[in-house]
Amino acid sequence: MRYLAVFLVPLCLLGVGSVATAHPPTAADNASADHDHDHGHDHPHPPGEAPFTTRVQARVLPLAKQEDVFHFVVYGDRTGGPPEGLRVLEQAVRDTNLLDPDLVMTVGDLIQGYNTSEEWLPQMKAYKAVMNGLNMRWFPVAGNHDVYWRGPGPAPEGQHESNYEKHFGPLWYSFRHKNAGFIVLYSDEGDPATNQKGFNSGKLQTMSDEQLEFLQQALEQLADQQHVFVFLHHPRWIGRGYAGGNWDVVHEKLKAAGNVSAVFAGHIHRMRFDGAKDGIAYYTLATTGGHLSAEIPDAGYLHHLNLVTVRPDSYSVSALPIGAVIDPKEFTPEFREQIAKARSIVPTETANDLMLNLDGSVSGQTILQLHNPCERRVEGTLSLAAGRNWSSSLDHYHFEIEPGQAITVPVQVRRQAIDSRDVSLPRVRVDLEYVGQSARIRLPETETPLGLQLAGVPADYFSAEVNQCLRVDGDASAVRVPSKGLKIPTGPLTLEAWVRPSDLTGNRAIVAKTQQSEFAIFMNEGVPKFDIHVGGSYVSAAAGAPLVKDRWTHLAGVFDGQQVAFYVDGKQVATTPAKGKRRTNDLPLYVGADPDGGGQPTRSFAGAIDEVRLSAAAVYSGDFEPARRLAPQSDTRLLLHLNRSIGPFVLDHSSTAHHGLLGRGATLVPVAE
Repeated sequence: MRYLAVFLVPLCLLGVGSVATAHPPTAADNASADHDHDHGHDHPHPPGEAPFTTRVQARVLPLAKQEDVFHFVVYGDRTGGPPEGLRVLEQAVRDTNLLDPDLVMTVGDLIQGYNTSEEWLPQMKAYKAVMNGLNMRWFPVAGNHDVYWRGPGPAPEGQHESNYEKHFGPLWYSFRHKNAGFIVLYSDEGDPATNQKGFNSGKLQTMSDEQLEFLQQALEQLADQQHVFVFLHHPRWIGRGYAGGNWDVVHEKLKAAGNVSAVFAGHIHRMRFDGAKDGIAYYTLATTGGHLSAEIPDAGYLHHLNLVTVRPDSYSVSALPIGAVIDPKEFTPEFREQIAKARSIVPTETANDLMLNLDGSVSGQTILQLHNPCERRVEGTLSLAAGRNWSSSLDHYHFEIEPGQAITVPVQVRRQAIDSRDVSLPRVRVDLEYVGQSARIRLPETETPLGLQLAGVPADYFSAEVNQCLRVDGDASAVRVPSKGLKIPTGPLTLEAWVRPSDLTGNRAIVAKTQQSEFAIFMNEGVPKFDIHVGGSYVSAAAGAPLVKDRWTHLAGVFDGQQVAFYVDGKQVATTPAKGKRRTNDLPLYVGADPDGGGQPTRSFAGAIDEVRLSAAAVYSGDFEPARRLAPQSDTRLLLHLNRSIGPFVLDHSSTAHHGLLGRGATLVPVAE
């Protein structure tokens, strides 16, 4: 099953992935390397040799090179445990069928082996059953796991060699394909006299005269081919336990042939490139389902396949991580809809009695519920992300939720009585995977704050408050206002705030509660606008000019039931007719960001925001002089002065008293004029 990130893994994600090495470049390649050289009308292509167009003034584009080319794939070691390894191999087969090469080569260690025939045969059948799912021919190479015998009594002559040749093929062989020759060598002959096999002694890693004679004949038969590629299991050229063998004799034969391009091996379970020696490149693959001693993809410890592209005078090799080849036909509207539903899975609290006292102490319980609206199972882990002095009963709770089902998780939470000014809001972290039909898709991690209540605040708590504002620099610095408690009717509405942008680029949310519903003030490349979902779609009113960087501006969006109006510094700059009922949602309102489908902040503002007020009325009907400090009115549903916080809370000065929650990176700073 393929493992993908929600935005999917690009082929160049890993440092070793998809980086091609070409050997050798030709003069023709060098001459055509500059794809942007001038093809002006003074030197037009002959008829039929240029792209067809009805445009007469455009530069003439060069055509692609027209030459014979084919591809083959090489798999690394598969050994290291049947269940895990076979699943990776199955994914490799799916990847390869999408790439559609001419053929597939291996480098040995196809099965776990090191056993008797009674165990060897089922492993062979399981491996071949997976490999036979390839849409093209595949060719085996014998490795130590495939031929070494372990069991009671003396090993049969050659150990598992007879089983291998009966069920997989010859221990050494060669064949032609198009302009290339392929030679498979056997690097575990061992000592026929003692029937001993091993790879820590040069004596046991020596090719017999019989195999050397085969190699000579194969090279002579393939002398007319433009390329010859050689495959074996042990990379004998790296020395170590192979020292004392006769690879130097083999290399001299390959060198003398004059057309051997590359040698591929495996065994060491990590990628290694030993460069080109006498024009022959030496590659060692990591694994395609085998055991990895470390998972460091960028250092060559990964499951991968090599894709080889063969041209008449050159070839290239690229390494693709298993699971990185994607079938674009999978991304149907139905699939995308399911992923969107999976991304909306966040914990909701069905009960909560957590109270933050002014001394900083918290104790109580919250009941979390997660519901799966998808057509397939989701799996994941819940954990608590909290600052110091917090403790919780939630410790990496693993869950599975079948389609349409829900789970309930009670969580005990405590915090010591330490200064409330240092309280960071505890958050429930969700790591989620959507278990698709052919892919296991890891979704972005989400964090949802727990619903703390604030104990009573003394009347004089804000008597000496300093005029401050919210500084926004990234999604984590926004203020989150939970939807529950806002109590906004579906009729007229006014949203306003003072803003001081520090960056005018991009599409940024100033105050927002969208997702195919509700309302927002956005800034697109510096131009502010008010959006509100009325009568089944968004209606917008936008300014005609961008805001001024690093200058305070008052913005107000108004819906009065007949039209949408937008005001900049009290001047009406746009109106748009709008009638109908507003569409609402249960997502949070963000100051400095916009909620995504899961209620997480996105498209954050950059700069300062102050004096945010939301009213269930059309507060303005014509030009006005905006007050620098807004006051609560009878229809005010939210008023954030953003002057002082208590722990993670910024207080709502409307009669609703619905507090905002500071993001982890949120900061209140003195107002700069």
